[in-house]
Amino acid sequence: MSKRLGLIGAGLMGEAIVAAALKKGLLSPADIVASDISPQRRDVLARQYGLAVTEDNARLADEVDIALLAVKPQEFGSVASVIQGHLNSGQTVLSIMAGVRLERLCSALDYPTVVRAMPNTPAMVGEGMTLWTATDTVSEEDREKVRHLLTALGRELYVADEKYLDMATAVSASGPAFMFLVMEALTDAGVHIGLQRDLTIEMVIQTVLGTARLAQETGTPFSELRHMVTSPAGTTAEGLRTLENARVRAAFIEAIIATYEKAQGLGG
Repeated sequence: MSKRLGLIGAGLMGEAIVAAALKKGLLSPADIVASDISPQRRDVLARQYGLAVTEDNARLADEVDIALLAVKPQEFGSVASVIQGHLNSGQTVLSIMAGVRLERLCSALDYPTVVRAMPNTPAMVGEGMTLWTATDTVSEEDREKVRHLLTALGRELYVADEKYLDMATAVSASGPAFMFLVMEALTDAGVHIGLQRDLTIEMVIQTVLGTARLAQETGTPFSELRHMVTSPAGTTAEGLRTLENARVRAAFIEAIIATYEKAQGLGG
């Protein structure tokens, strides 16, 4: 990438991005400097990845080409007050904070060259989904640098309209938690009917992986794929009837709407 990356906030997603960039060979440890309020997190990044670490965000902002903001949305105000004035032409700010819109990012930082991205946790294994957008002042060259970095996490999609970022927060960023809840339920149900837990877990994981791959490779609508599994008056039909009676589909829709509305409010 020939760019120096500064990570501000070494939580789960910040570490995932750094780990992916190192694993793919996009950056070397010497190309990355990281900061975090926690000495323990700084120590993990230094020991596990060989990164330079600091608690001085102002100095970090002075020295990097891409400043990656990976702090909680509630912490952005205090971080912005520290690094404001330390960003200069040629640098790009990349934010993965949920709900913090470009307008607020630019205003609080007093800096116009900002990218906003919404990755998800499967990025930790290179299978992430990231939607992103950028202000007009981000050059095509720097957009390609950002795209290259996000590709290390999995799939990336650029959107011109920022409104889709909060929607992505609800569907793809929070989606893994909803899927894990379903996987937990399938596992508990398998144990309840008599399967061993370790066997059930293996079955559930492969079923989810295979189902996603089938949908991806065939491009067939989800409803048609579901019908393929559902024989008239069969076992699957009976299970689906029970799920529909329990309003599972409606509950998922309501969960996505609630998550979306929460994301809209996080930006302050």
